Amino acid sequence: MLSQKLHDAINAQVNAELWSAYLYLSMSLDAEAKGHKGVANWFYVQFQEEQAHARIFMNYLNSVDAKVELLPIEAVPSAWDSVLDMFRQTLEHEKKVTSLINNLAAIADADKDYASINRLAWFIDEQVEEEESAREMICAFEAVEGNKYGMYMLDKELGARVYNVPSPLAASAE
Repeated sequence: MLSQKLHDAINAQVNAELWSAYLYLSMSLDAEAKGHKGVANWFYVQFQEEQAHARIFMNYLNSVDAKVELLPIEAVPSAWDSVLDMFRQTLEHEKKVTSLINNLAAIADADKDYASINRLAWFIDEQVEEEESAREMICAFEAVEGNKYGMYMLDKELGARVYNVPSPLAASAE
């Protein structure tokens, strides 16, 4: 059974994941409006991943008979000066999400809630990947800054990114 503190924190995380999805959808739309279809695709995949993360937390709460409580989602920015700015904000945002996930793990650890610790281990690993991916995008866009052909090729490459169902959701669908 979840402690009330962990239950409340996971509910807050569901809403944080949905806010993240909303942020990445906004970035996708801004990139597409500016003619960066590949970048738009990259952020649309991020949007889908964040929705999946929220779903994983919701499934977990449901599996332990804890009520999911959705709250209003606050507004997100709607425009960025450049693609590089989008990815820099992405990294800062993912660092914040990492701290939220770490806080959940600390609560679960203090509660000696091993089932929750086990579920959160997937998210801890996922956050390492999320931050690494954002750093890689920053490096790539810094490398082509001012180079229209390089930007075109990088944008084209990002258009090939596809959404993959995260393993906790894939496992629950079987």
